[in-house]
Amino acid sequence: MKIEMFVLSLIPVIFYLIIRTKKALHMLQQNWYNDGNRYLKWIHKNFKKAFNFKELVIILVLVCNSYLNDTISILSFALIYFILSSIYSMEMKHEQSKKPLVITKRVRRLIATITVIYLLPFVIYYFYFRNDINYIKYYQILTPILIFVNFLIVWLANIINKPIEKQVFYYYRRQAVRKLKEMKTMKVIGVTGSYGKTSSKNILNDILNVKFNSFATPQNFNTTYGLINSVNNYLDKFSDIFIAEMGAFKKGEIKEICDLMKPKYGILTKIGVAHLESFGSRENIQAGKFELIESLPSDGIGILNRDDEYQVSYKLKNNCKILWIGIDNKDVDVRASNIKLSYTGTTFDVNFKGDQETYQFETRLLGKANIYNILAGIALGKEFGLSIEQLQLGVRSVNSIPHRLELKKYGKINIIDDAYNSNPVGSKMALEVLSMMPGKKIVVTPGMIDLGDEQYKLNKEFGNYIASVADEVILVGAEQTKPIYDGLIEKKYKEKNIHVLNDIKEAFLLIQELQGKETYALLENDLPDIFNE
Repeated sequence: MKIEMFVLSLIPVIFYLIIRTKKALHMLQQNWYNDGNRYLKWIHKNFKKAFNFKELVIILVLVCNSYLNDTISILSFALIYFILSSIYSMEMKHEQSKKPLVITKRVRRLIATITVIYLLPFVIYYFYFRNDINYIKYYQILTPILIFVNFLIVWLANIINKPIEKQVFYYYRRQAVRKLKEMKTMKVIGVTGSYGKTSSKNILNDILNVKFNSFATPQNFNTTYGLINSVNNYLDKFSDIFIAEMGAFKKGEIKEICDLMKPKYGILTKIGVAHLESFGSRENIQAGKFELIESLPSDGIGILNRDDEYQVSYKLKNNCKILWIGIDNKDVDVRASNIKLSYTGTTFDVNFKGDQETYQFETRLLGKANIYNILAGIALGKEFGLSIEQLQLGVRSVNSIPHRLELKKYGKINIIDDAYNSNPVGSKMALEVLSMMPGKKIVVTPGMIDLGDEQYKLNKEFGNYIASVADEVILVGAEQTKPIYDGLIEKKYKEKNIHVLNDIKEAFLLIQELQGKETYALLENDLPDIFNE
């Protein structure tokens, strides 16, 4: 009877372990499976989240219980974990989850390894000490200790699985390489930069699809793994053009992607301080992004932005053809001028080097940043043989890009959704768009991240800009938005118009309370769950 009771007492323990492991796997996945020790850094920064110190009390209680009779000990064991799992489940339900854990094959393999790690000490103990009359008490003490270090066990499982993941990666990589080799006539275009990669990719795809069967990597599949997945599972063998978005967090990653994709054409959007922490310096970011252009063959074409000082100042180590785009600088191959921005869209003129004609374009997209992305699409589209009329049609038909200055309705409120991965340049342009809107202006933001040593300074400057535009400011996360708060106060912004919350869901309720007759709310950035306070 004692054994049966003990087995039943394990049910709430297993349930609690499952939800703790799910949380640990979620954080591991959002930290790129500990690439660059990001997961360990997250644990160090969020020590109290990774280690539930209530469990230390539980260990102490169970040690004391071991001196009581077995029935009371087993019942206490079950009751404690039932209460603990109920509390933790409620906490998880109330915690905002912007991007939930994706149960990929890799995650399934991790779950299998974690299961083995947890079972191993119990199996060993059972076979060697099952005749010990105190074995249940030992289990009751060992179990909470193993659960307490759950986040570290997930990290250990990730290390154990590395050789397997390497072989899986090479298998799918070979598959992608074979498929690309079979598509000999397909043009491959690489798109990279610190900001605007996804927007530029989608704009180019819409323009080229006027004449060609063009395919762009879905969503933000911009890592080596993501591109392999795109080629193997999404790329149509009848595609004329493949547009590959290329992301990087350190030097060498763009080169690795280019070695796989072999692009003949490349677009470099804008170079800035995004991911400064992982790159280490602005010079590393600059060199890392230019790996795309320097990987192009001698008969390839690179599109560069002459309004970007980091592109103009770089000493290019490639003799491929370069086309320069620009707005402020006139010495370019494709230039936009006479730009008229409004809350309904943008109109502008385009001039081509060597052509005296001026051509008018219009788009439903908002913001100056998108003009640069459109110019890159026009420049490459013209090289691919699209007529002016086809280019104008393509630009007119460009769809709004989700979470990138996307205008939409939330009840009676106009939302400017710029929630994807804010940066110093993009955030300033988003505020320019908000400033043009006719009505009450509200900014909702958790601030900018991955800016290294410049994070406080740049977020404070962001606060300065907000002060000149917004009627109300909603800051999400008191600790991470402190620099923005300081920037607002520095500009004598009224404290009563600054609202600090810890949950983005609460922000939507507050917007409804603050709304005027006509209201525009800018959602600037939406940090991943690893930054929840």
